Amino acid sequence: MFSICLTAIQGLFCDHALAQAADTSREKITTDTVKSHHLKEVSIRAARLSLRNTSATPVQILKGTDLEKLNSLSVADAIRFFSGVQIKDYGGIGGLKTVNVRSLGTNHVAVFYDGVEFGNAQNGQVDLGKFSLDNIEEIDLYNAQKSTIFQPAKGFAAGASLYMMSKQPNFEAGSRTNGKLSFKTGSFGLVNPSLLWQYKLSDNVYSSISTEVIHANGRYRFRTTNGVTGYDTTAIRHNGDIDAQRVEAGLYGKLKDSSAWTLKGYLYHSDRGLPGPTVNNNFDSKQRQKEKDVFIQSSYNKKFSESYSLMLGAKYSDDHTEYFDPTITTTRGLLENKYDEHELYLSAANKFHINSFWDAAFSADYQRNTLDATQNDSAVYRFVRPTRNTILTALATEVHFKRFNAQASLLGTFVNDQVDTLQAAGKKTKFTPAVLLSWQPFDNPDFRLRSFYKSIFRLPSFNDLYYTFIGNSFLRPEYTKQYDVGFTYNKTFQQHTLIYFAIQTDAYYNQVTDKIVAIPGMNLARWTMYNLGKVHIRGLEINSQATWQLPGELFINTGISYTYQKAIDVTDPTDINYKQQIPYTPINSGSVLVGAEWRKFAFNYSYIYVASRYDSKYNAPENYLQPWYTHDISFSYTSNYNKHKIKLTGELNNVFSQENYIALNFPMPQINYRFTISSTF
Repeated sequence: MFSICLTAIQGLFCDHALAQAADTSREKITTDTVKSHHLKEVSIRAARLSLRNTSATPVQILKGTDLEKLNSLSVADAIRFFSGVQIKDYGGIGGLKTVNVRSLGTNHVAVFYDGVEFGNAQNGQVDLGKFSLDNIEEIDLYNAQKSTIFQPAKGFAAGASLYMMSKQPNFEAGSRTNGKLSFKTGSFGLVNPSLLWQYKLSDNVYSSISTEVIHANGRYRFRTTNGVTGYDTTAIRHNGDIDAQRVEAGLYGKLKDSSAWTLKGYLYHSDRGLPGPTVNNNFDSKQRQKEKDVFIQSSYNKKFSESYSLMLGAKYSDDHTEYFDPTITTTRGLLENKYDEHELYLSAANKFHINSFWDAAFSADYQRNTLDATQNDSAVYRFVRPTRNTILTALATEVHFKRFNAQASLLGTFVNDQVDTLQAAGKKTKFTPAVLLSWQPFDNPDFRLRSFYKSIFRLPSFNDLYYTFIGNSFLRPEYTKQYDVGFTYNKTFQQHTLIYFAIQTDAYYNQVTDKIVAIPGMNLARWTMYNLGKVHIRGLEINSQATWQLPGELFINTGISYTYQKAIDVTDPTDINYKQQIPYTPINSGSVLVGAEWRKFAFNYSYIYVASRYDSKYNAPENYLQPWYTHDISFSYTSNYNKHKIKLTGELNNVFSQENYIALNFPMPQINYRFTISSTF
């Protein structure tokens, strides 16, 4: 949150309060006749320069109480409020949810969980719907990359990066345990209990365990049209049910030499229906998917001296996916495909402090991915078993002065694909640079200018290259260049109703060569992959936050975001699609957040608007998708009981039951509700 709360003596700031306390002490020493007064505590809200204001690359942050105020069950629901983001949501609590930033494509967004990438070499897309917010402390979205040179090489290797940080143990003096017990229920038959337990094993070693269960039938009412007489049919969305379980366990340690280490284990299991497209009055689907994701990861950080720091990371993951479709008969019976993906990841980052204004860093990552498939008629369709070995190296340097900061990096990508049959994509090598600038033009640090240039490169995923029926090993790699210029302004006011205001604005221009676009087919397991050729993307993003303090202990927080984006196909001037807006990309979109707090009560309102789009490369009327918007509200009440902080929350989403289709033929829910009770101890 852009505000921080400080406790101080009534009506005075800390310095003044401390001075007053010192004076009072001296007075007590000289005389005992001074009357003592019990001063009431008050909260003073102030603001400080945050990463959002000083970063050389645009960053949007949600953390702590901000996340709790949103009517969001998953990470995908929360980041809808970021500018420049397009969420592909195929409906319901169990539907697939992916993110696309500045129209670069889902595969250009790297998702990191506690500093290590949550990868998916099979299709390059991470389903953000399966990350609940129960154990998330902070979500950061960076365009280009983090504004630091001391990070794993993976951090330099994406067009945009989404960082999710889990809740870290933080104990009060004399306390050895923290915890939170929560229960959610509401529309779609939702039952969602969760538990977070943190225990202090010693002064330097902490443990944490977080677990939850999600059950929902996923049914909701929607209206559809025959394309002639408007919304003439009301139906029930089926096969959106989900049963999911998540368990996370972590150890956090600090050594005597001030180094720090972490060890984390993660298990996610789900069995869900895949709601199909509503086409030709067919509203039913029998496709199902099972997932079991297991990983263990560890990190180690040490500052050996003022001149040298080291950061190590390691991860091993095992992802198992089963896809079942009883409507398709194969030579081995009903279609039932099983996929097993294994990933080994090792990372080392080194930082060298050369002098007071110059730093350098070198990072190297190694990753090995394998994919195997069984019981999918592989003997008939000759499924290849791909193996990908990837080495990433990043050489970076930074100069930093009082008002000026510049970073430059060169990423080396070395990829070697191998398959057991047919033709592999082979070896690829590419060097891609990035330059980041940040400048404070005036003495006042409230206003800063920034700019960056970045070139990136990625190979198509395993599914793009080798997937049975749709894979194409001759699919061309995708190259992008990003240009950005913008400013940030941050101001804190004293003795005013408006106590804080911040705004960041960026104009950007992206060039994409051989852009790869995935469009869903008749089921969610099959996509149509093709190269769009050249795409030019011009855009403008505006983000603003403000805090007001009104009489009667009433605080109001507001946030507004707006995105203008023109993303057009410029491949062939003679083609019918020339200068057409690319699929599923609105020209205008935005969101509004308003939160009010009064003593133990809180009210939050949010609004999201997405303008019209087209579902095909050719922007013809028959491919037109209506704009959609949604109004959400929530109320909460917080009270203390013994040593427990009890919170009751009621949420109402899509208040006006607006019909909307984020993806063609995948209707979203109308008005729906959710209740939450939680106890923090």
